[in-house]
Amino acid sequence: MFPERLTEGYRSFLDGRFSRESSRYAMLAETGQRPEIMVVGCVDSRVSPEVIFDAAPGELLVVRNVAALVPPYENATPGSQHGTSAALEFGVQGLSVRHIVVLGHAHCGGIKFFAEHQEPLSKGDFITPWMAQIEPAAAQLGPHARYDMEAYERRLEFASVELSLTNLLSFPWVKARVEAGKLELHGAYFGVATGRLLVRDPQTGRFEPVADIDRLLSRHH
Repeated sequence: MFPERLTEGYRSFLDGRFSRESSRYAMLAETGQRPEIMVVGCVDSRVSPEVIFDAAPGELLVVRNVAALVPPYENATPGSQHGTSAALEFGVQGLSVRHIVVLGHAHCGGIKFFAEHQEPLSKGDFITPWMAQIEPAAAQLGPHARYDMEAYERRLEFASVELSLTNLLSFPWVKARVEAGKLELHGAYFGVATGRLLVRDPQTGRFEPVADIDRLLSRHH
């Protein structure tokens, strides 16, 4: 049976957003999508880019995977599957997006699994090798014994965003557009409990809060 929660939500959508923006949906159906921004986010149900950025239909092209990782570029081989890479190719080469944002977040289960060498949430073939991709980020941080585990996991969450930005430049058509000034890469980090968004400064590599964020957040505390 189809989940009743989704049926109720769909009815609410029809009465609310779709009713208000029906002309926008009609226009998008007729002319196609031309988003300027692509977001690589996590599958975590608490971190929806469309919700966080209050995006209208057609504004964001979103690809989500465990821990918001961008794998390094690899040549496709018969039988290989590269979902995130295919989405990037579609966004960059097909839709000519102007920005790619790698959106990490606090309390990431994938990062926690890797950091603590836990058993995966599910018994299967895919999560462990997928998360092994962040080994270079962990190697740069050094032994986690230097930090308490919570601090180490936070550092690794930021480091994985950095790694994904590096991996993006391994895609030749991403690098070419960045060098031509046609594409910008960004790192960001969302605090699930606080609602705080940090954005990576490309000059310093530091993750800084967006302007006025503390003033805005103070209204809700």
